[in-house]
Amino acid sequence: MTYRCAILDDYQNVAMTLADWSKISKDVEIKVFSDVVRRSDADTIRDCKDFDIVVMMRERTRFPKAVIDGLPNLKLLITTGAHNASIDLAACKERGIVVCGTSSYGNPTTGIAFGLMLELTRRIGWENARMKAGAPWQLTLGRDLEGMTLGIIGLGKLGVRAAGVAKAFGMKVIAWSQNLTPERCKEVGVEYATKEDLFRNADIVTIHVQLGQRNRGLVTAKEIGLMKKTAYIVNTSRGPIIEEKALLDALSNKKIAGAGLDVFDVEPLPLDHPYRKLDNVVITPHLGYVSQQNYAKYYPDIVDDIRGWIDGKPVRVVAPR
Repeated sequence: MTYRCAILDDYQNVAMTLADWSKISKDVEIKVFSDVVRRSDADTIRDCKDFDIVVMMRERTRFPKAVIDGLPNLKLLITTGAHNASIDLAACKERGIVVCGTSSYGNPTTGIAFGLMLELTRRIGWENARMKAGAPWQLTLGRDLEGMTLGIIGLGKLGVRAAGVAKAFGMKVIAWSQNLTPERCKEVGVEYATKEDLFRNADIVTIHVQLGQRNRGLVTAKEIGLMKKTAYIVNTSRGPIIEEKALLDALSNKKIAGAGLDVFDVEPLPLDHPYRKLDNVVITPHLGYVSQQNYAKYYPDIVDDIRGWIDGKPVRVVAPR
């Protein structure tokens, strides 16, 4: 039997070059979707209804129950990474659809977070663009990260990595999250802060918690209103953790110095979105997990996931939490 496999959202056209697909070529017919689109649920059903296997790239396309119910042939759903909040795992289990994940490489999001911080404070990319446009020399009077206070929301794997990098820059590090304890902060070598004190005292706030019901809208106008006018906020986690309306108001009215955003409420970011026009915002198109090393883990694991499922020995199965 030949299975049909859809690989979704391969924006960079790299999926077929980063793994040895010959391991499954005799059993699987593959179609790659590479258009950069904001896929609606109806689009997903239309494009994927004839496929037995669907491969997702993180949350670029969501798979709620309505989509899963609209895909009568779906038997195997693969997500890059070990977990994906945009999949209704219970609906998959009810249908008998196997969901598999992949491994990943290191913590590539950390580099993006500090890249955004450096662009906000030293304007490296902005000055590069000026020089290439013919500007004779510098305009920026930047601010050093050294001596600043970094407030980390979430001290899990990514937060701990960010703390280590911040200390290497000579920053003071404070941290908070709902379940964080002073004892855990001491283990990591950072200072514990209450939520209010973190926003009051940080020169840069960086977010490293997962998006869930308790973290949706975690940062509101109240918290942003506590920040210094000279402070920045960086989000490389998920857009809805910050209330977008409150952040736009603060940025538009210069209530804070700026924001570095790699994630948004709607992705891809609409072409008419106000973030694209504000000069105190640095935006990147969700680059956090998009690295050569990470993709070099994702796609070979996808091939192994498919091979294992065909052979009746699925690997890296993702179960409902």
